[in-house]
Amino acid sequence: MPRDDPAADDLHRPLSGLLKELGDGGGDSIELDAIVDHFGRRAFGALLFIFAVPNLLPLPPGSTTILALPLVLIAPQLALGVSNLWLPRAIGRRRLRRSDLRRIFDRLLPRLEKIERLLAPRHRWVFGQMGDRLIGLVCTLLDSVTGCAVHSTLPQGKGYTSVEIKVNYLKAVRLSSGLLTATGTVVKSGSRVRFAEGVITDASGAVVATATSTLLVFDL
Repeated sequence: MPRDDPAADDLHRPLSGLLKELGDGGGDSIELDAIVDHFGRRAFGALLFIFAVPNLLPLPPGSTTILALPLVLIAPQLALGVSNLWLPRAIGRRRLRRSDLRRIFDRLLPRLEKIERLLAPRHRWVFGQMGDRLIGLVCTLLDSVTGCAVHSTLPQGKGYTSVEIKVNYLKAVRLSSGLLTATGTVVKSGSRVRFAEGVITDASGAVVATATSTLLVFDL
């Protein structure tokens, strides 16, 4: 179970330091539940980073699906302001090899450390509760509209589930952004797998975020 009260110092430690600890830990592999526990009540943005960024790198077959499933669960919890991330037992017990994590972190940490130097101590609100909720809200909206777009094309007796989503955050969401509009479009329809795109625009028509999503179709 996630730690309810992490040490105060952990809340202000750089993400790069926590990632190094995660990669250098003992054992050949680590469960997703253990990764969640490692961060405790740290900003959920850190967990989005853990599960999303590795999809940009070449990984063993099946890794992207394992990493994508938590993203679909994290986003709604972010939007609702949940304090501790919850994962279904079947997903939480999935294991990732530490050697794969170290290889990924070795490539990403130098860039992350540069970003941390630029952001600290400015813009801390981005990584706080309000920033987390906005990130979760945008991701959830895009996951919803891409899912609804695919659902509208399915015949009776068919269901679907998201297996992967990639979100591009292009513009900050502020009070001045006004009403957000999310639109989903089916890009390609297959008998078992379908692909969709989502776009969120603000009241002025400017694009706030985009997403591509992969969805699995199955019999009900």
